[in-house]
Amino acid sequence: MKPNFITEIIDEHNKAGRFSQKVHTRFPPEPNGYLHIGHAKSICLNSGLACQYNGKFNLRFDDTNPCKEEQEYVDSIIEDVRWLGADWQERLFYASDYFEQMYEYAVMLIKKGKAYVCDLNAEQIRQSRGTLTTPGKDSPFRSRSIEENLDLFTRMRNGEFPDGAKTLRAKIDMAHPNFNMRDPVMYRILHSDHHRTKDAWCIYPTYDWAHGLEDSIEGITHSVCTLEFENHRPLYDWFLEQLEIFHPQQIEFARLNITYTVLSKRKLLELVQTKLVNGWDDPRMPTIAGLRRRGFPAQAIRDFCEEIGVAKFNSTIEVSILEEAVRTILNKTAQRVMAVLRPLKVVIVNYPQNQTEELDAVNNPEDKNAGTRKVPFSRELYIEKDDFRENPPKEFFRLCVGREVRLRYAYLITCVKVIKDASGEITELHCTYDPATRGGDAPDGRKVKSTIHWVSAQQAISAPIRLYDRLFTKANPEDTQGDFKTGINPQSLEIIQSCKLEPSLGAAQPHTCYQFERLGYFCVDAKDFAAGTLAFNRTVTLRDTWAKIEKAIERKTAPKK
Repeated sequence: MKPNFITEIIDEHNKAGRFSQKVHTRFPPEPNGYLHIGHAKSICLNSGLACQYNGKFNLRFDDTNPCKEEQEYVDSIIEDVRWLGADWQERLFYASDYFEQMYEYAVMLIKKGKAYVCDLNAEQIRQSRGTLTTPGKDSPFRSRSIEENLDLFTRMRNGEFPDGAKTLRAKIDMAHPNFNMRDPVMYRILHSDHHRTKDAWCIYPTYDWAHGLEDSIEGITHSVCTLEFENHRPLYDWFLEQLEIFHPQQIEFARLNITYTVLSKRKLLELVQTKLVNGWDDPRMPTIAGLRRRGFPAQAIRDFCEEIGVAKFNSTIEVSILEEAVRTILNKTAQRVMAVLRPLKVVIVNYPQNQTEELDAVNNPEDKNAGTRKVPFSRELYIEKDDFRENPPKEFFRLCVGREVRLRYAYLITCVKVIKDASGEITELHCTYDPATRGGDAPDGRKVKSTIHWVSAQQAISAPIRLYDRLFTKANPEDTQGDFKTGINPQSLEIIQSCKLEPSLGAAQPHTCYQFERLGYFCVDAKDFAAGTLAFNRTVTLRDTWAKIEKAIERKTAPKK
């Protein structure tokens, strides 16, 4: 991990002997949705710090709101954190593990006169908080005796009151300049079954009350969280100081923001619920599950997090940086294969009928140990429709009538005839090949300007391919008049049926990524594979085509000099 302001703080702590020179971090997700790329930054940071300082890393679920939490989310989070390579060993914890201890801590604060039971409802509490320029007003129940508060809190736990009837609040200062210190709520009544504790509890701790206690109980030394919790740190410290228990150091860093991306669990859930995407693991989603299904390698996400670093101030990262990190890894690791997305039939009229030969194809030119494979070649082939033009423009160097091109790993061919159907659509090309050019080079030294890919029609397998693009059309999806969903990209998904693939892909396994030569990187869809179907998702293009589009738009819209 590159040096940053957090490592500087830890180095100072170690130098001063604080925490006995130990480093113990945690990742504390709420199980109320799937993790996204922003969480990946926190996972990589917290687990990376533990590794760098030979410390410990915990995975802890902050399961304090049973109304929004599900076991599905717990399972997905465990899978995601493990997939990213973070190792919590045996230290998998839940806030619900500590509900009894938290309750006892609350009783301690009541006995110290630092907490009270309040009968105001949520709206009344909000109105009594005051403003930035005016102090709040004390609750009329703030002066209850310790004995009365203990009795009411016990009855709250026993389920004697309905939801929202009472809360337990810290007694701090209703005139405090920090709103979070104006008698915050510690417990609320929720008669709702918990995914782990079932109906054992009907009062649940708030995040502000629970978070520091969880860190303290687990012996966390450095509680690393995002900047929105900076104003909560005084409350984090106040609770621990009043209880006089182990006191971790909270440190805040800038959360991840990415162009063309929404990183709000609430908004991602809205996309799922309104069926604008096909679930949390839709490959267009910035969830870790979605990125994994799309084919993003875990190493690429870790490299991306390392490259962007850790900062104190919020900023927005170009999504192209993430995509380039993916290309960098896949360029080194993905096997090259040939696939034709929009097939056009080619008949090599001077090639022997019923003959098939096997040609050598390089698996990965970036990896000398990747070796070669055999690809079949026969009289009838498929090429991309876009690789032929009947009336080619000036800068078109691929196949047209009378022009010779190179077939990748195979021969030089020349188009001699175009076959059309009754509507005038081209359905077939007749070509000749030069038998002396096996491997693609002419012995007489003649040159061609283009090499195109192909598959043998007889041995090709068919599969659907999904071309995924960015989910939003604007760099800042929040920059809309009203509903953020109006910025959804209508071309974010294109499904092409019956694409033609070289036969080696018949043995492809789920999550395996390939480079379809000249087309991009594609991944075997795990969900379809589990259902017995072979389908591919485009992971990324070979280069950042969006950057080219944006530059072209800039050139067109720039004022003329």
